[in-house]
Amino acid sequence: MSLEPFQQSAALSLGVELELQLVNTHDYDLAPYAEDMLRMMAKYKLPGAVVPEMTSSMIEVSTGVCRSSSEVLGQLSQIRDALVKCADKLNIAVVGGGTHPFQQWHERRIYDKPRFRELSDLYGYLSKQFTIFGQHVHVGCPDADSALLTLHRMSRYIPHFIALSASSPYVQGQDTAFDSARLNSVFAFPLSGRAPFALTWDEFTVYFDKMAKTGVVRSMKDFYWDIRPKPEFGTIEIRVFDTPLTVERAAALSAYVQSLASWFMNEQPFMPTEDDYLVYTYNRFQACRFGLDAVYVDPATGEHMALREHILLTMHQINKHAEAVSASSSLKVLRGDINRNHNDARWLRERQGQERLLAEVIRQAAGRFRGSAPQF
Repeated sequence: MSLEPFQQSAALSLGVELELQLVNTHDYDLAPYAEDMLRMMAKYKLPGAVVPEMTSSMIEVSTGVCRSSSEVLGQLSQIRDALVKCADKLNIAVVGGGTHPFQQWHERRIYDKPRFRELSDLYGYLSKQFTIFGQHVHVGCPDADSALLTLHRMSRYIPHFIALSASSPYVQGQDTAFDSARLNSVFAFPLSGRAPFALTWDEFTVYFDKMAKTGVVRSMKDFYWDIRPKPEFGTIEIRVFDTPLTVERAAALSAYVQSLASWFMNEQPFMPTEDDYLVYTYNRFQACRFGLDAVYVDPATGEHMALREHILLTMHQINKHAEAVSASSSLKVLRGDINRNHNDARWLRERQGQERLLAEVIRQAAGRFRGSAPQF
C-alpha cells in the first residue's frame, strides 16, 4: 500500500466529527439503537454525514466543509435537531460526553460492519472498551508540507484541547479522578500517541512506506495518533477532544483550533523540533488527570506554569487571528469558563454531587445536548 497524495483544501477550512451516546430513557444506560437511528436519519437532508461507530450504542455525525466555527455550529445544530427528533420517536436519548459513566463494556455489541469485525478480531476486548466518545476537528492546509508543520506546532497545544473538552470523569460507575479518562483507553492501542517527527511530506512518505512494508498498517486509518494528517481531505485531524455536552461547545473548540492554525500559517511563530516531545506525554497526562488545574511545561523553555494561565496567554497571543476568522466570541466563552475553572467534567461532577445518581446525571446531560436543560 502506498500513501495517497495530499489533496487540495481551502486553508483554515473546518470539519467536525462528534461521536455520540445513544441511551434508553428508563435507566439511561447505553442502548443498541445505532441501526435504527441511521435508518431514520437517512430520511433527512442534512449537511455532512451520519455513520455507525465501533459498537451499536454509538453514532458518529460530521459536518461538511465549513469556513468558520459559526458555520460548524449551524450544521451541527441542524444535525442535532434531527437526531433529537429521531431519538424521541425511538424513546431513546442522545448524549455528549467522552465516556458513559456507568455502562459495562462487556455488554456492548460490535456494530456489524466488516472493518469493525476485523478490528474486534485484532484487538479483542479493547474494541468493546473503545465505547468512548470523541470530537475530531479537521483543519484545512494549503499543501502537504504546511500540514506537517501545522501538525507539529499544534502538538504543543494538545493539553489545551484536552482540558477544555474534558468530559469523561466517570468509568464503570466510578469517579476516576481524571477529567478525561477517555484518553487512557485510546493509549491502549499500539499505534496511538504522537505522530513521528517529519516536517516534509517526502519524509513522512518514507516513514509510511516503511510501516506499510511491515504489514502493520495499510492506510492512515490504522494510526490512532492524537493528530494525524488526512491526505484524502487535505487536512490535519485533531483527535484528543472528548465529545462536549453541547454542540455549542464543540463549535467553540473548533474556533480555537482555527485561530491557532491561522497564527501558525500566517506568522510561523516558531519552528517545531523533536525536543518538543520530551514533555509531550507528561503534559498530556497532566491535562487528562487535572484538567484546567494541570501544570504545563513549556517545551521550548522548560518553564512550569498553570495550564489555565498558558491557555489564557495563548488566547491573548492569537487574538487578531481569532478576529480574522470570526472566532472572537467563541474564545470569549472559553475564556469565561477558564476563569471560572469550569469544563464539562466539572459540570458532571457537580451534578453527581447534587443528585447522587449517575442515571439522573445522564438524563440531565441528554437534556443539555438537546438544548432544553439549564446551563448550570
